[in-house]
Amino acid sequence: MNISEEDYLRTIYKLYEDLEDKSLGMKAVDIARGLKITKPSVSGMVRKLTNLGLLKTLPYSRIHFTKKGMAKAKRIMHNHRVIEVFLKDVLKYKKKDVHDEAHILEHAFSEESIRRLDSFLNNPKKSPLGKVIPHEFAGVKE
Repeated sequence: MNISEEDYLRTIYKLYEDLEDKSLGMKAVDIARGLKITKPSVSGMVRKLTNLGLLKTLPYSRIHFTKKGMAKAKRIMHNHRVIEVFLKDVLKYKKKDVHDEAHILEHAFSEESIRRLDSFLNNPKKSPLGKVIPHEFAGVKE
């Protein structure tokens, strides 16, 4: 999975977390707004992620995760938020800076490094920004 695909999944997962009615799914326009890109760009990547079995859509309907896609998105978000905790608690970054820095670092850390970091931090439950750190993402095949 490339960096762009991971960024999409993380953004879509963040939008999903904020939905009041999760059964409705996400709209492409909201994803475009979240990534600060055009809706046609989102449509192309959504099509690609659908072909990879990570998302499901019907014509003119909202976007939903597949089971595989949800697990993958949770893993990406887990990694991102564990890095945020590390930056805030260990490296003493300001809370306002942890998201952007974690975004850069999440692509550089291996899964083994994240596993060790998570353990070192005692498996934190919340990010410095108050978001839940998902720890259940079994069944993801790389």
